[in-house]
Amino acid sequence: MVTKQDVLEKYDIEALTESDNVDLDDDKLEDGSKGELIKLAGQLRDRRNDLNQIASERASKRDDLNAKTREKVDEAQEHREKRDELNEQVQEHKEKRNELNADANELFDEVEEMKEDLELDDGKDAEELREEIEDLEFRQQTEVLSAEDERELIEKIEEKREQLAEREEKVDQSDELEEKIEKAEEVRSEASQHHQKVTELADKAQEHHNEMIEAYREADEIRDEADEMHELFVEAQEAADRHHEDFVRVQKRLRELDKEEEEERKDEREQKMEEEKEEAEEIYQKFKEGETLDTEDLMKLQKTGLL
Repeated sequence: MVTKQDVLEKYDIEALTESDNVDLDDDKLEDGSKGELIKLAGQLRDRRNDLNQIASERASKRDDLNAKTREKVDEAQEHREKRDELNEQVQEHKEKRNELNADANELFDEVEEMKEDLELDDGKDAEELREEIEDLEFRQQTEVLSAEDERELIEKIEEKREQLAEREEKVDQSDELEEKIEKAEEVRSEASQHHQKVTELADKAQEHHNEMIEAYREADEIRDEADEMHELFVEAQEAADRHHEDFVRVQKRLRELDKEEEEERKDEREQKMEEEKEEAEEIYQKFKEGETLDTEDLMKLQKTGLL
C-alpha cells in the first residue's frame, strides 16, 4: 500500500512545513495597525505564491504519473490482445490436431483390420523367421551332426522357409496395407506438428499473459502514487487558497483603513475650512467697522472669498 510518505521520499518532495504558514486571527485583523497589516499582507502573499508553486509542481508530477499509468494500461492491453490472438491460434491448431489424430486413429484401425484379414499377426514375422533360418543354416554348416539330426534340421529349415515364403507372399499382396500405414503415419506426424505449434503458441500466450498481469500491477502501483500525489497537491492548493483568502481579507481591511483615514482627513479639512471661514468673517466684520487690516488678514479674506 503506497502512502504519502512513500511518495514524498520516492520523488524527493519536501513535506509542507506548518511553521512556514502565516496565521491570521480576527483580533490581529481588526486591531492591527496599518503598518502591521501591510507587512502581514506581504507575508501572506509570499507564502501563497510559494504554496501555489508547490501545488503546481505536485500537479505536474501527478499528471506525469497519470500519463505513465495510461501507458502501462495500454501496454497491458496490447499484451492482452496478443495473448487472445495467440490463444485463438492455439485453439485452431488444437482443433486441427484433434481432427488429424482422429483421422490417424481411424486409419490405424483400418490397418489392424487389414492385418487381421491377412493374418499377418498370426505367427512370427518375416524378419524373425529369417533370423531363425540363418541360425539353423549356421548350425548345419558348423556342427557335426548325425544323419538323423541333420535330416531333422533340414526339415526345420524347409519348414521355416515355407513359413517365410507364405509370410512374404501375404506381405507382397498387401501394398494397400503399406500405403495405408504410410498414410496413417503421415497424418499422425502432421497431427504432431500441430501439437508442437499448440505448445509453442500456448507458451507465448502465457508469456504475454504474465506480461499483461505485470503491466496491470505496475499500473495499479503508479495509479496509487498518482492518487497520493493528488492528495499532496490538494493539501498544498488548499493551504495556498487559505493564504489567498486571508490576503484578500487583509487587503480589504487596508482599504477600509484607507477609507477611514480619507474620511478623517476630509473631516479635518472641512473643520479647518469652517474655522477659517469663521475667522475670516470676524476679520471682515472688523473691516466693515473701519479697522485697518494687515496683509495676512487680507489674504485670509481672499481665501474665503469675502474680499
